[in-house]
Amino acid sequence: MPNYLRSREPGGTFFFTVVTFQRRRFFYNPKNIEILNEIITGVQKEFPFTMDAWVFLPDHLHCLWTLPPEETDYSKRWGVIKARFTKVIAKEQGRSALLTGSRIRHWESTIWQRRFWEHRIRDERDLGAHLDYIHFNPVKHGLVDSPEKWPYSSFREYVRRDYYEDNWGANIKFEPDLNFGE
Repeated sequence: MPNYLRSREPGGTFFFTVVTFQRRRFFYNPKNIEILNEIITGVQKEFPFTMDAWVFLPDHLHCLWTLPPEETDYSKRWGVIKARFTKVIAKEQGRSALLTGSRIRHWESTIWQRRFWEHRIRDERDLGAHLDYIHFNPVKHGLVDSPEKWPYSSFREYVRRDYYEDNWGANIKFEPDLNFGE
């Protein structure tokens, strides 16, 4: 297996795709989204980063983070987020029965895939493409017919900032020319 080298840019902005184990639909349950949001907020206080944009879908999430100027370690942040969420869900929902020997040896759960996909944002065009991808994703997956109808994203915040019109992305076909890790 080749060695995967993650991009490290102090203070960089990064796009992430984080997927649930076997694409289980943990985030169909709004309570699980609430729990994850609370955990992310707590981790932000311990290990600062700015969550620039986000979308939670039933079996995965996408987000944009900007790290503080001297920081490069987003992996630690994701590790803490995943571990804390897993602990809460295991306690509330008894998920430990699905663990395999390999996942136990690697201190992994049956909630998250082992890895996550990351991409360093290179410029304004790249940022815009990833913002569009994040906010259009619920439409892409057939969950709604416009981004404004999906309650679990930062789309409304970007409408308030006048980045998007209210009806942006409604009833259109969106074909990005970039790879977004899905």
